[in-house]
Amino acid sequence: MTVNELEVFVKQTIEAASPTPPEGFFEKFETFLQALESGAIRAASPQADGSWAVNGWVKQGILLGFKYGKVVPMGTDSSFKFFDKDTYPTQYMDGTARTIRIVPGGSTVRRGSFIGNKVTMMPPMYVNCGAYVDEGTMIDSHALVGSCAQIGKRVHLSAAAQIGGVLEPIGAVPVIVEDDCMVGGNTGIYEGTIVRKGAVIGAGVVLTRSTPVYDLVQQRIIRAEAGKTLEIPENAVVIPGTRAISGNEWAAANGLAVQCPIIIKYRDDKTDAATTLENLLR
Repeated sequence: MTVNELEVFVKQTIEAASPTPPEGFFEKFETFLQALESGAIRAASPQADGSWAVNGWVKQGILLGFKYGKVVPMGTDSSFKFFDKDTYPTQYMDGTARTIRIVPGGSTVRRGSFIGNKVTMMPPMYVNCGAYVDEGTMIDSHALVGSCAQIGKRVHLSAAAQIGGVLEPIGAVPVIVEDDCMVGGNTGIYEGTIVRKGAVIGAGVVLTRSTPVYDLVQQRIIRAEAGKTLEIPENAVVIPGTRAISGNEWAAANGLAVQCPIIIKYRDDKTDAATTLENLLR
């Protein structure tokens, strides 16, 4: 099936709203999953002007798998069992065809996600359906790439980094981390946040749509505009910080503050040297 035929299949199935899968659904859905895994279709696509377009029908197709799939026992033997939709088993990974590395220790890549060439995955980590992980990226231990999240080339997702995903609402932009970004350990990037090319997200930073980011360099506050997502500028270096709670005498008397991300600088030669050391591991 072509991409256009897949789009028609998804839209017609959605419109029919049948409580049971239509005839031939699972054969076509298998083709849909293969198109996701090959990168032929994506939940969101980069545009020439630097923006990202959400492919809502792709997200709808992923949801159809959950609607019509049945929960079944899975696993290799009686000592390792899990229970999930039969439409989303773990993905068979051919490490020779793509020169990927999945280091032993409990990592899982779910069906319907794209893993690019020379991606390294350290245990245990998880990549959910609809995610796109481009070439040369490293996913470190205990890291999550959520459903439909889009990860660029040569990105380093450090240990315990949590990249949220967005399946619903259908038109919402998923979390996007563009090329050459460094995402520190114990970070959380959620609610469709876009991290632009070359940015460094320091350990412990949490970014959501409602998070204001304080740019010390340009002396501005970056917020998500109405109806849009939070965007971290290209090459920004973001660290966790705090700001005093204003307008509350009790908070002031007790020296209380709230956490806030701070752009401490923009990338320079020293930053580049610190974030490219792991190239030897790839």
